[in-house]
Amino acid sequence: MFQFLKILEPEKHANYWLSLFTSATWQEFLAAGGTISGFPQSRHEIAKQVQADDILLCYLASAMRWVGALQVIGPSQDTRPIWREADFPVRLEVSPLVTLEPEQGLPMDNLEGKVTFYTGPKDAGKFKKLLRSSLSRLQQPEDGRLILKLLQEAAQNTGPLESVEPARKPLLRVKIRAGKKTVEELVSIPEAVETVSPDEAGSGVRQAEILYQLLTLGAEMGLELWLARHERTRTWNNRVLGQLPGLVEALPPQFNEATQRAIESLDVLWLKGDSIVAAFEVESTPSLHAGLLRLNDLLALRPSLDIKLYLVAPDERRYRVEQEIRRPTFQLRSKPLATAFGFLPFSRLLEKIKGIRKLGIAASLNPQFLEALTEYFTRPDAED
Repeated sequence: MFQFLKILEPEKHANYWLSLFTSATWQEFLAAGGTISGFPQSRHEIAKQVQADDILLCYLASAMRWVGALQVIGPSQDTRPIWREADFPVRLEVSPLVTLEPEQGLPMDNLEGKVTFYTGPKDAGKFKKLLRSSLSRLQQPEDGRLILKLLQEAAQNTGPLESVEPARKPLLRVKIRAGKKTVEELVSIPEAVETVSPDEAGSGVRQAEILYQLLTLGAEMGLELWLARHERTRTWNNRVLGQLPGLVEALPPQFNEATQRAIESLDVLWLKGDSIVAAFEVESTPSLHAGLLRLNDLLALRPSLDIKLYLVAPDERRYRVEQEIRRPTFQLRSKPLATAFGFLPFSRLLEKIKGIRKLGIAASLNPQFLEALTEYFTRPDAED
């Protein structure tokens, strides 16, 4: 149920800030009382700019809806483990003004032509980079006042707005070509969950190291970064991966929800502007199925997707990788999995990164350098 707490006549001096949530972190925020808002360590300096009485406008990226407004009271010393996804140590005490369930939230599309970050179709999905990270200040207070007003109106509505399937729903509708017709099918994009057996426990350390190296190299190259949410609590060199600089907290919604979720499940993305310049699935355990299935799901949804995809795995897994991707389920399709991604061995990647740092050339690198390190089991331009 939505909760409409009070009508606010916003202070003229108040700033409006974006606060990004997933469906899980929103529900966890509410379950903890709805009075502590948390952010990654990377937002520490930005948080210092947030003043008492400023307004946090809460956006649920997966549902593309605004779901709440919170009035800032001040910094918080609360250290409770509120969120499972990450610690979010930069915390503000807030007073909820409006909180809504996703199905009653304010759709982003309702703002088209009414706010400066969504002036028309050309801004759809990108919204002038507003949604790249939490605690982005809305440049125009008028935009914030309008969103707050519409949220208050939504809270007074006795029924839900136009129906929306819940975020993270088990089945998603996609349109596919069947002969000369386009038909709808129901598909699932399971949540990525790391499960490691006792004899594979050491693989988690290697996983964290490779993820750390990919993220820090991308940052040194001047790129923005995405790290899959299920990997954000890992640590390497006493650094929590989800708190490394350069990470974005949401990707621009450029595709249908199923494709968007498939992309978000990939371990690491290197981003330049709104473009994905490289995508990495890191598999450190003997079982490669999870990573291969995530890559296969993405290509099944978007066969024409033009993104450089890399499966990063231990050198000794090379033979296993080739055997797995030649399974009929991956090979006997219009675009075989082997033609779409390359195998990038751990040792080759780490050796290259070491050399790049020794020479101090990361800032001048083009992501294309990865191609020289990568093995394709079937040439990308080969005929089926």
